[in-house]
Amino acid sequence: MAYHTRSNSFPSRPHPLFQEVDEHLCRLRSSEATSTSSSSIRKKLNGLQDMLDCVDMLLQLQGTQQVLAQEQQQKWANELLDGSLWLLDICSTAKDAISQTKESIQDLQSIIRRKRGGETGLTSEVRKYLSSRKMVKKSIHKAMGNLKGMENKSTFSSASKDQETIAIVSKLRDVKAITLRVFESVLSFISGPKSKPSSWSFVSKIVQSKRIACDEEANVNEFAEVDAALMKSLKSAENAQNQLNDLESCIQDQEEGLECLFRQLIKTRVSLLNILSH
Repeated sequence: MAYHTRSNSFPSRPHPLFQEVDEHLCRLRSSEATSTSSSSIRKKLNGLQDMLDCVDMLLQLQGTQQVLAQEQQQKWANELLDGSLWLLDICSTAKDAISQTKESIQDLQSIIRRKRGGETGLTSEVRKYLSSRKMVKKSIHKAMGNLKGMENKSTFSSASKDQETIAIVSKLRDVKAITLRVFESVLSFISGPKSKPSSWSFVSKIVQSKRIACDEEANVNEFAEVDAALMKSLKSAENAQNQLNDLESCIQDQEEGLECLFRQLIKTRVSLLNILSH
């Protein structure tokens, strides 16, 4: 649904797009309580994309552009622009984590199917995968630390007596806040539940020991299930093909959702740049 009506100023009643953004915000807030399954994460990504598409239409309204383009509102407009860059960085981190895990999964699947190099080759590939996951989790934990900093940073002030300005900026602030929370859910999903990883000396003995205890298996998702299976034993790695296939399908789904969202975030940033350039 698109709204093409433009006016030189906002009418006494809010534009329908304001109500539509509110509806998207309510749905996304409600989804925060849902489980962190692959389907619920994709639903959140789709909902976030729909909301940002609606926000972009809101930014095309002449009234919105006039408010943000006013010289006295430049500080707020620039802060919105900075926020859009932060969101792109977070989305890029999630995309990179998904891509890196996908590549490792495909390498592991290949060697399991072909049994290239025998047990030694398989052990080496398992170790490579777990090492990659360790790097992914480290990157995600750093990104989530930055997310917390962004959530705690107060970027907007409501000192302005211009009610139109307050309404627009407050709405965009709410959009930013829920977007950060959705990204937090996505990053947590990719990282998997927190656990105490076994030492690499145990991983190197995966063939001989045939079993490595996993400290935490409760509340796992597709990523964590594969991590746990590969940390247990070589036999588990061979029998993990179905789990690997499920994880690859999950990754493909999240990858598509993040790519669409990334393009939408770029579109929103371009809209803000266009407003500031006029």
